[in-house]
Amino acid sequence: MREISDKYQLDDVIITREQIEDRAAEIGRNITRDYEGREVVFVGVLRGAVMWLSEVIKSVDLDTTLDFMVVSSYGDSTKTSGVVRIVKDVAEDMKGRHVILVEDIVDTGRTLSYIKAHIAGKGAASVSTCTLLDKPSRHEINMDIEYVGFTVGDEFIVGYGLDLAQRYRNLPYITSVSAKD
Repeated sequence: MREISDKYQLDDVIITREQIEDRAAEIGRNITRDYEGREVVFVGVLRGAVMWLSEVIKSVDLDTTLDFMVVSSYGDSTKTSGVVRIVKDVAEDMKGRHVILVEDIVDTGRTLSYIKAHIAGKGAASVSTCTLLDKPSRHEINMDIEYVGFTVGDEFIVGYGLDLAQRYRNLPYITSVSAKD
């Protein structure tokens, strides 16, 4: 454990860099197989999905384009506000395209469900989802997530793109944050 403030500490490593890289390569190969012969638009949800997206696309052998969205539901808290807000929308035309939304973590499912409906409303031919982490115990919305890196428990997670008040995204592994006693 590592003390990070007067309130929080980083716990032990939950998922290593090597485990993340291996799983991303496997998912990239699965996407290649599933979308054979089609062009795919990867839409990364900034900022948290950047590292995961870059790992996954390394193993995708298809014609691809990238776009990004900025969506907010957490602010600087460890709990979601429940209000999803698009801060920056995609720049690419989504009409008739196969889109894979890439998220860092699916918690309640509200954000991903909202984004998926938003992209579908732009006329996408298909919209699939890919997340580094899934927290099924917190889901409030029932939805399919086609590509899941890892399933985690109900801890607050940081590292590999995930943050606490914009910090700890650069950790090369996944760990949880807990309140100090």
